[in-house]
Amino acid sequence: MKRDLAGRRLVVTGAARGIGERVARLAATRGARLALIGLEPERLRALAGELGPAAVWREADVRDGAALKAAIDGCAQAMAGIDLVVANAGVAAYGTVRQIDETSFERVLDINLNGVFRTLKYATPHLERSRGHVTVVASALSFMPLAGMAAYGAGKAGAELLALTYRQEVAHLGVTVGVVHPSWIDTDIVRGADADLPSFRRLRDRLPYPGNVTTSVDRVATAIVDGLARRRSRVYVPRAVVVANWLKAGLNSPAAWPWTRRFAAHAVPALEREVEALGRNDQLVPGGGNAEAS
Repeated sequence: MKRDLAGRRLVVTGAARGIGERVARLAATRGARLALIGLEPERLRALAGELGPAAVWREADVRDGAALKAAIDGCAQAMAGIDLVVANAGVAAYGTVRQIDETSFERVLDINLNGVFRTLKYATPHLERSRGHVTVVASALSFMPLAGMAAYGAGKAGAELLALTYRQEVAHLGVTVGVVHPSWIDTDIVRGADADLPSFRRLRDRLPYPGNVTTSVDRVATAIVDGLARRRSRVYVPRAVVVANWLKAGLNSPAAWPWTRRFAAHAVPALEREVEALGRNDQLVPGGGNAEAS
């Protein structure tokens, strides 16, 4: 087993389940000391217990700046510093712009974008001292708009640009920044959406590769931990997602619009009907596609 993170002090937000939990488990096997931040104290306590004396945990909501700062500072004190951070907290919400309610939209943005901002802001003093590395978990939807996922896509697109801007701002401090772009991952958020909205699964099946495949949590966690060990600036899961990033101007160009329009015209009415029948448009599952602290 690799020990390339031996002694490195890692903070993971949204660590109670999903991607955050798997990243923590894998990083521990590779020698890292872990600090787990999230909203499910019983799960965090149990996970820290399994990981042993090298793990600590703090309960905090990434929407609460004071609580998150206290948690990050507390983790730094317990570990005598922070070398690595994975800003993983995130949630998703169903529905088109005309359909989703303001509260759900705002909550997704507050967790997926503002939560990343707060994580970066309050981790920076510790990362500066260690000349550390932070990884922001964004999404393939950072650069690929998808009907019905406006809140999630807007938050993840914002998180990507925030991370890239932050990279410039902290380069002179010796801090490096990576961005992760997973496609669909087999987590609570994706499974919940498939169960609640059959048209959502059909919509994904009609996307071109790699938008039509679902990747295991273990695979994305491995890619993230490998990226931490190598301080990578970009991580794509699956790797073919990089092509979408290279081609995003074309994907959103007038030339591609006729196909996109036909695709949306077929998918959106059914999706809206199912969301309406469901009676809610929030899928705020802790530890989903990206675990809430998605």
